[in-house]
Amino acid sequence: MVDHLANTEINSQRIAAVENCFGASGQPLALPGRVLLGEGILTKECRKKPKPRIFFLFNDILVYGSIIINKRKYNSQHIIPLEDVTLETLPDTLQMKNRWMIKTSKKSFVVSAASLTERKEWISHLEECIKHLLTKTGRQPCREHAAPWIPDKATDICMRCTQTKFSTLTRRHHCRKCGFVVCADCSRQRFLMPRLSPKPLRVCNLCYRQLLAEKKKEAEADRRQPEPLRSAIQGYEPSSGDDSDKSDDDKAEQWPADTEFYTSEVSWSSFHS
Repeated sequence: MVDHLANTEINSQRIAAVENCFGASGQPLALPGRVLLGEGILTKECRKKPKPRIFFLFNDILVYGSIIINKRKYNSQHIIPLEDVTLETLPDTLQMKNRWMIKTSKKSFVVSAASLTERKEWISHLEECIKHLLTKTGRQPCREHAAPWIPDKATDICMRCTQTKFSTLTRRHHCRKCGFVVCADCSRQRFLMPRLSPKPLRVCNLCYRQLLAEKKKEAEADRRQPEPLRSAIQGYEPSSGDDSDKSDDDKAEQWPADTEFYTSEVSWSSFHS
């Protein structure tokens, strides 16, 4: 189906319509061989509260953004290469049902569908595209993923020291390594993680010590490498980028203390039957 629709006029028109909805704030999406397979609205678990987001599934990328006017105007465009995606089904919570996690090396987040059937269809389409793409490129599935952020309202106290209580004056922060909600005293350190960002990111004290230990081990292993191999390793420059959402000051209901998070008329609309 993808091969049949690639480079057709109807596919070009549909991709152009998506580009037009994002306007100048979005990136160009049309590429030779790229096919728009479907779209739908999912609820994304954001830092402050769950919010509806528009998602577009292409044969090689997943695109999502904020809804300004449905079918007409979107912003905050995010583009995720499907080669980097791993999916994990999650149990329901009191607030969210039909959940699953979209995990990537740069950012991981939880979404939920309006029904169990819709979730199954989304996951089925995504897995089929990912499998086809990995087979085509010969790449292995991504095994290192960014930690999802625990929602702000999940806890009233720091998840590291368990002493500091959050308030209007005492801000919540997130460790970029583990995703925990922590206080300022427990997250004063910064650490460079090129996979996530070209700049040092806030991490909690525990993760900072772990990252330092890992860096020390890597340095020792590097010194034991033969000179030609060590030079090759030093010349490697991993890609980096920041795909974080902008936070806001929206209020949300308190999450129950026993909520389990990340352990391991809206419906899916496919353009083609």
